[in-house]
Amino acid sequence: MRVAVFSAKPHDEHFLRLANEAAGHDLRFLEPRLSPETAPLADGHDAVCAFVNDDLGAATIERLAAAGVRMIALRSAGFNHVDLEAAQAAGLAVGRVPAYSPHAVAEHTMALILALNRRIHRAYNRVREGNFALDGLLGFDIHGKTVGIVGTGLIGSILARILHGFGCRILAHDPRQNPDCLALGVRYVDLPTLLGESDIVTLQCPLTPQTHHMINADTIRLMRRGAMLINTSRGAVVDTPALIEGLKDGTIGSLGLDVYEEEEGLFFEDLSNTIIPDDTFARLLTFPNVLITGHQAFFTREALTAIAETTIANLSAFERDGRPVHPVPPPPAGAG
Repeated sequence: MRVAVFSAKPHDEHFLRLANEAAGHDLRFLEPRLSPETAPLADGHDAVCAFVNDDLGAATIERLAAAGVRMIALRSAGFNHVDLEAAQAAGLAVGRVPAYSPHAVAEHTMALILALNRRIHRAYNRVREGNFALDGLLGFDIHGKTVGIVGTGLIGSILARILHGFGCRILAHDPRQNPDCLALGVRYVDLPTLLGESDIVTLQCPLTPQTHHMINADTIRLMRRGAMLINTSRGAVVDTPALIEGLKDGTIGSLGLDVYEEEEGLFFEDLSNTIIPDDTFARLLTFPNVLITGHQAFFTREALTAIAETTIANLSAFERDGRPVHPVPPPPAGAG
């Protein structure tokens, strides 16, 4: 199959080429993001391979279908950026990577917790400037603290095991109780209870209509004052302006983000020589108790290998059987 790989970075090319050695697909790597304007670059291709910030709305899908594209291969688990109704109407199959390395995201979540608590990011910059004072670097023992995990799928359950090793009391909120978490002694509670009792709240849930802006002005008011909040799930799970207000009044004691609702056009790019036009994001960067990473929680060798191998497997299965190994289901009848 001829495949146009959009939003391609050097690491994408490296791992996809390795995974494709046996399959032999004709991969064309394209730096631009996929959008209605760049979709013509896929002319003459059987499939496109897209990442989380590519635009797979109705206009893009219509243009891809007109170009003869028959499949969308996502290099991600999430598919909220895909208009599934438009894809179904256009006859485009959609495949995804349902799991790659949940350990990568869980471990990065723990890294944010540790770095924020012990002010590692601030201490690093101080020492480089010859400042060895400890003022402002006071942390707390994570052992014995209550941590609330919102979403206990693969990532959340692995994070629960890590936190259990630290000696934490763990609360969880999820429509489905995970037996692995229950075996650790995790207690499932409603969201208000979790927010009110947790010293640390970490978000590991998918973005759905139910979780959109789950953390907002009203739910932030339910949090234990001075609690730490971590989001390594999807940016739109939180209402960013509400986070800023929570930071300003001290309700949120520290904040760690690996995702951002308006990250398209920011993350995965080098903007060090430009002015960031997003005032909300710029305001977040002014807080000393905020640590932001650029959607890198997934970024390990093991995860990239798994993403590439699953993506190639989806393409090969579609070429052979007309259906990817891991299809994204079409929306239910009457949805929307």
